[in-house]
Amino acid sequence: MTTSDLVGLRIKTVRRQRGLSQAQLAHPELSDSYVSLIESGKRTPTPAVLELLAQKLDCSLSYLVNGVTAEQMEDIELALGYARLALENGEVAEARTRFSELLADNNLTGLTQLRQDTEYGLALATEACGDLDAAIAIHLRLCDEELPTERQIEVAIALSRLYRECERPTEAVEIGERYLGAAARPAWTDVHVELGATLLNAYLNRGDMLRSRQFAAELLNAADLLGTPRATVAANWNAALLSEMGGHGEESLTFATRALAVQLENGQPRSLARMRLAYASLLVRARPHEVEEARKLMLQAEDELAQTSASTLDRARCRIEIARAEIIAGETAAAAASAQAALDLLPEGAPALEAEAHFILGRAYAYLGHPKAAKQSVQAVRSWLTPLPDSGRIAGAWYAAAEGFEQLGETEEAVGAYQRALASAGL
Repeated sequence: MTTSDLVGLRIKTVRRQRGLSQAQLAHPELSDSYVSLIESGKRTPTPAVLELLAQKLDCSLSYLVNGVTAEQMEDIELALGYARLALENGEVAEARTRFSELLADNNLTGLTQLRQDTEYGLALATEACGDLDAAIAIHLRLCDEELPTERQIEVAIALSRLYRECERPTEAVEIGERYLGAAARPAWTDVHVELGATLLNAYLNRGDMLRSRQFAAELLNAADLLGTPRATVAANWNAALLSEMGGHGEESLTFATRALAVQLENGQPRSLARMRLAYASLLVRARPHEVEEARKLMLQAEDELAQTSASTLDRARCRIEIARAEIIAGETAAAAASAQAALDLLPEGAPALEAEAHFILGRAYAYLGHPKAAKQSVQAVRSWLTPLPDSGRIAGAWYAAAEGFEQLGETEEAVGAYQRALASAGL
């Protein structure tokens, strides 16, 4: 049945329940023949006529339009609000359950906007629970629907991010270029800059430095023109990553400091925690002598992540960075504990992070004088990296693994890992 058929059927049903004839419902504003055409689905009433009929039938306008009473609509909106609140408060499993239960409500079927909002919330909660493949599937279903422009971009951002986390760099780039790579590119807005930053990150992950440099400059110009906090943070942070990859540590800190300062004034708790962690990680790489300051920032970010809708990936990544800082600070026992905590947090589907955690664990065991455990951890790095497609990020992981094998005296293993690092980097 069409929408007009359904609206007409509801009007007819309520009219009969009220004991009214078509002529009585129509009088004096409408003709009874017009009401008959509406009830048979042959005419689509205007919003004004629908509102008039709702008043005359003593029912809610939402019921005539969507088949949902005002009370049912209030219950749905309240349930959606509770699900969102659970997600914002970091109760990700609870949020996932609430979104799922709401989607099972038949009353949501005809409420397209609310259903799409609920599915989007479910995708975010599912990602936060660490089920990346399921989150991708939900976003892909949304991509097949007609969505408001901003929601389209938000879904694209999420998909590009998820593909990157799953080591699917080609798809991460493709989803961003679908919206930003066309000749008729849309005017820059906050969400477009954020999508651009996600796409730039995908270029970096793929090792496409030339495209990355061109795109970073374009994003910085767009952010300067917009002058908004969201665009400024996104453009400057990714410019920081690009500068670091180019060997310009101090320049990267300049960009990162600006991004963090804006985030401190305007950011949401989860975004602020992630930015603080990213800044601290960059700080310890650029200025190893400031490792204690960086570690304090990381621990602060970890506390903040625990109170937000941060995913298990976010929390595991934070623990990995803390472990890395502890290695630099010479606190090897603490580093081993942090790396193991990260492994305990990591869900399936994040092999690159698994490899990073095992690498740090192996280094910690080596420093602690446990060569057998160290060798097992470094070999685990190889097993996680072997099936992954080549990319700049994976090249760095193979190089780290090669260094680990070399430190352990595993010359043949080290040579093989160095060769994979070169191949992943396209050399």
